[in-house]
Amino acid sequence: MHEEVSLTREVDAIQIPSGDTITLPAGTPVVITQTLGGTYTVATSAGLARISSNDTDALGVDPEEKAAKQEEENRLKDATLEEQVWHQMKQVFDPEIPVDIVNLGLVYDCKLTEVDEGTDVDVKMTLTAPGCGMGPVIAADAQARIMSLSEINDARVELVWDPAWNQDMISEEGKMKLGMV
Repeated sequence: MHEEVSLTREVDAIQIPSGDTITLPAGTPVVITQTLGGTYTVATSAGLARISSNDTDALGVDPEEKAAKQEEENRLKDATLEEQVWHQMKQVFDPEIPVDIVNLGLVYDCKLTEVDEGTDVDVKMTLTAPGCGMGPVIAADAQARIMSLSEINDARVELVWDPAWNQDMISEEGKMKLGMV
């Protein structure tokens, strides 16, 4: 992609890889390096940052892209709740890697439990590196996407380190996207 734009307004962003929140002023030139899962990874003069889907207008993103995403979600209404949960997790990306957390092999377990108020979801996931400052951001993104499903009462996403992640855990689809096969 690598499209250069100037921000039309001030936006909060997540600095990569520290995970710190930063503010990018209006007029800041950025290069969009990755657009996956509704978030945008941008290169700035200060390094990489992730901009939320809520701030796409500051990047000048075409509203038709948002409409296409809504259409895709409408198609999922016939899927089981578990399939919808997995689909939501496939919309979560490490901002430095163009493969979702499911196909990267980062999701170790996903349990759905019926409760009086709906369904609770418990996810155990890991990261490609234990010291990654983006870990809490990625986990929160997964939790928010799962919670966006109306049938979900609560979603808990726990970062775990056992077993340690390795490249053998990447799915065939993920390996193809990364040029590993």
